[in-house]
Amino acid sequence: MSQKESQARIKINKLLEEAGWRFFDSEAGAANITLENNVKISKHDVDSLGENYEKTLNGFIDFLLLDDRGFPFVVLEAKKEDKDPLDGKEQARRYAQSQNTRFVILSNGNLHYFWDLERGNPEVIIELPTQESLKHHQTFKPDNKRLAAEEVKDNYIVLTQNPKYKEDPRYQNEGERKQYFYDEGLRILRPYQLRAIHALQKAAEDGKDRFLFEMATGTGKTLVSAAVIKLFLRTGNAKRILFLVDRLELEDQARKNFVRYLKNDYTCVIYKQNRDDWRRAEIIVTTVQSLASQDKYKKLFSPTDFDLIIADESHRAIGGNSRAVFEFFVGYKLGLTATPKNYLKNLDPQRVSQKDPRAWERRQLLDTYKTFGCEGGEPTYRYNLLDGVKDGFLINPIVTDARTDITTDLLSDKGYAVMVEDENGKEEEQMFFHKDFEKKFFSEKTNKVFCKTFLETALKDPISGEIGKSVVFCVSQAHASKATQMLNQMASQLWQDKYNSDFAVQVTSNIADAQQFTINFANNNLNGHTHWLPGYKSSKTRVCVTVGMMTTGYDCQDILNVVLMRPIFSPTDFIQIKGRGTRKHIFDYEDEYGEVYRHEKEKFKLIDFFANCEYFEEKFDYDEVLKLPQIANSGTGKGGDMSIDIDSISILDPDQIKTMQENAVDLDGMKIDRKLFEKAKEEISQDTEIREAVENEQWDRAIAKLREKYEDKPQLYINLDKLRKSENLDRRLSWREFLERIFGHIKAFKAKDEKLEEECEKFLAIHKPESRYVPHIKNFLKAYVTDEKFREIINNKHFSDLNFYPAFSLEEYRELNGWRETIPEYIKDYVPVNSYM
Repeated sequence: MSQKESQARIKINKLLEEAGWRFFDSEAGAANITLENNVKISKHDVDSLGENYEKTLNGFIDFLLLDDRGFPFVVLEAKKEDKDPLDGKEQARRYAQSQNTRFVILSNGNLHYFWDLERGNPEVIIELPTQESLKHHQTFKPDNKRLAAEEVKDNYIVLTQNPKYKEDPRYQNEGERKQYFYDEGLRILRPYQLRAIHALQKAAEDGKDRFLFEMATGTGKTLVSAAVIKLFLRTGNAKRILFLVDRLELEDQARKNFVRYLKNDYTCVIYKQNRDDWRRAEIIVTTVQSLASQDKYKKLFSPTDFDLIIADESHRAIGGNSRAVFEFFVGYKLGLTATPKNYLKNLDPQRVSQKDPRAWERRQLLDTYKTFGCEGGEPTYRYNLLDGVKDGFLINPIVTDARTDITTDLLSDKGYAVMVEDENGKEEEQMFFHKDFEKKFFSEKTNKVFCKTFLETALKDPISGEIGKSVVFCVSQAHASKATQMLNQMASQLWQDKYNSDFAVQVTSNIADAQQFTINFANNNLNGHTHWLPGYKSSKTRVCVTVGMMTTGYDCQDILNVVLMRPIFSPTDFIQIKGRGTRKHIFDYEDEYGEVYRHEKEKFKLIDFFANCEYFEEKFDYDEVLKLPQIANSGTGKGGDMSIDIDSISILDPDQIKTMQENAVDLDGMKIDRKLFEKAKEEISQDTEIREAVENEQWDRAIAKLREKYEDKPQLYINLDKLRKSENLDRRLSWREFLERIFGHIKAFKAKDEKLEEECEKFLAIHKPESRYVPHIKNFLKAYVTDEKFREIINNKHFSDLNFYPAFSLEEYRELNGWRETIPEYIKDYVPVNSYM
């Protein structure tokens, strides 16, 4: 046996053991791996081999994996490290047929394929499947013809909700039928939703196993998903389904919807709430972030655990190297997105700056289409906002352009840096436009103008006449806090007897119960019901002030105003934010005399203080243009005639500092304590506030509390640099990693080499290169991430310097062919190089 073959076997042995397969009898059970099993190929198979039959009459299966009864279960064909695993495909097929097994694994130790002979082609996997997972998969009998033949009508979901719905007298009375469906929560599929499902059936009939629905926000993608789930389960094309969302608050929302639609036939659970018994359910909901963290998806699941994987808001959920989670599983794949590929049709990829988020978004969109087999740019089904408006299911906004002298500079070429928070409170510097933006933007006068303009121009509730329900998007949590305070103080002066500092509520990830606030707001009981009209069911709180929590998937149909008090850098975010107001709604109220008032929502306002519409749509034809006063004495803004006395409203100054104290760090606090982690774990694991945040996956809140209480504080004197040294870690550490180990999510901090190997696995899972490129790709990726000199050589195109670079030769660089450009771009987008320093 050659050295390369021996190395491949050693790696395969380890992977098999990690997946729970046994070479020897143990407490876990009898051995279920046999090596070099001699087999004879049947005469039927020999006849098809022609003249070479004598050479192939006898064969040896490299690894034969057995089921729990000791019968042949899986044929594993091993190749040398420098050979493509697919080279052994036909040989493995014959071995599998001779053993009457359905499953084949092809591996060279570095690249692995799983092949279900009843399903189609081999698929790349990065972990070997467990026996338990394959037993589940064995009951999975996919049949695209059966999938295509299933009759799906508009009552497909209703038949699960209530099979006898037609027997109800209210249904039989046509005048009461619509109200009956509404009262009972029965969901009839709309014509375009039916067309989406029929398009998937047609694609399946044509042999496709990947599908992409591009549907506007508000068109009911979750309902369509429920119908697709029922279709796959009912026809036997799936036994278990994984539904991936991209935000924590959408887990419960998705589960509740699936329970509402499908509970009579199928069980749906959230993974983190059912870690021990998730296998009993047909539908598993989880966030892609929780699986991607520390590569937990490889520890929690096997590649064959799910037969259909659905990625909600797929552009975000499986964007970047999160696609490795998605590609880990074999089976049918469905993506849902509200972001159309042609949304960036005006973007010139040759001219756009690499710092422009639109360039990154463009690559993500193209990757999304490629992931779902739609390289030509045509999804399986498309239904956009204009289609929805034309068909009467959605509404377009009235766009109000309200720029100050600061925001007029937004589209200039000067450039500025602004710290923008994502929905988890993580700050990221975005390079754009005016260098004085943040200093000016956070001035009190600017925010007064924003708040007062909003109050004067917002659409009113058609029943009560108060400010319509609104969502305000701010730059950061600090900015959201300031805007909330200003809005409440202004509301108290304008409507003295209506609010008690609850006109506006801050809904950001650092606020306790923020997720519940969003639910209460949608249910019209945030801080109780309105005081404007007794008996009218509308929320007392009129405005939710957020950063990013209410962008994706938030369903609140009676929102009348969406306010952009921040620049939006992502086209996806812009579409999602705009989509918060596109849903239709009926406002109704019955007064004490029994008179009923009904008003249909026909419009909503998008109040844009930062020319976001113009930025994404080039020159935008605004419905309403407001000329705001110049905030500063200098600037390029064109002050207008609109009279806003911004000093007429008193805003209280923040509290003054009353006490200050300093603590000298004693000598013991400055020493590197080898027991630092154990000390910290003992203390922090007992902190109920941090524990609760971790259990609810509110990582930003947990980290904020940790740093507030313990970072460089007398109890522990911990910081990341001390922790790194005390653990002898050869890379940087993050607070999240530290907390994950404290609370048992991971057993130990991984060394740099382990983390780099994981980065390589993600790249391979996503891009699926030919086997001959794998060793060179791994070496290149590791060198590029860890060596600044190597990055300079590649980025500056000084390729001749590779003749003197010991870790990666010029000849090896040439061997990469087309991967030479792909790898650096991938690393720049997705790999945190600084964490490996």
